[in-house]
Amino acid sequence: MPRIDSETFYNSAIKKHGYTPEGVCWLSAAHQQIRFETIAQLLPKKLNSYTLIDAGCGFGDFYTYLQNNAKLPQQYIGIDALQTMCNAAKQRTQQKIIQLDLTKQTPPLSDFIICSGAMNVLTPFETMQFIQNCYKASRKGFIFNILYGEDSSQTYNYLTKQRLVSIAKELYVSEVRFEEDYLQSDITVGFYK
Repeated sequence: MPRIDSETFYNSAIKKHGYTPEGVCWLSAAHQQIRFETIAQLLPKKLNSYTLIDAGCGFGDFYTYLQNNAKLPQQYIGIDALQTMCNAAKQRTQQKIIQLDLTKQTPPLSDFIICSGAMNVLTPFETMQFIQNCYKASRKGFIFNILYGEDSSQTYNYLTKQRLVSIAKELYVSEVRFEEDYLQSDITVGFYK
């Protein structure tokens, strides 16, 4: 059973904040930017020869970040479970956007798959399925951020470093990299093949 109704949760945020970082439940545009910068540190410096999937793409803001920083991949595909997000991302990015529930389905193959924040409201089981499906479909690696710690929130999903290492072992991840101490209660993880 889902932790929360994602559609109601995000549609409520959009109604209150519009198509802004706060509309996808980020604390602020600055926090979203910091998370994007941290994910980018775990990707190759030049992405133009790689394909990239943005899992849980929201409004397509990571694509805009890449575009603004001259780091566009050879091909970008955005994926989101919610039609509202897909519509907004399609309009904003003019890229291929797919509606898909990554807790139940595997994305298309891609060199890298990234996820910024989309697992924050999933249950532990859904999180494992999401990570497994994305890692399986990546040729080079899956890079994601998630809330970090032992908080037992009724809404948000937190993982410890110990749990992340355990997940990596279960998936036979070749290399794990962590970026932390950039925002309180947040960690960025690279699972590489």
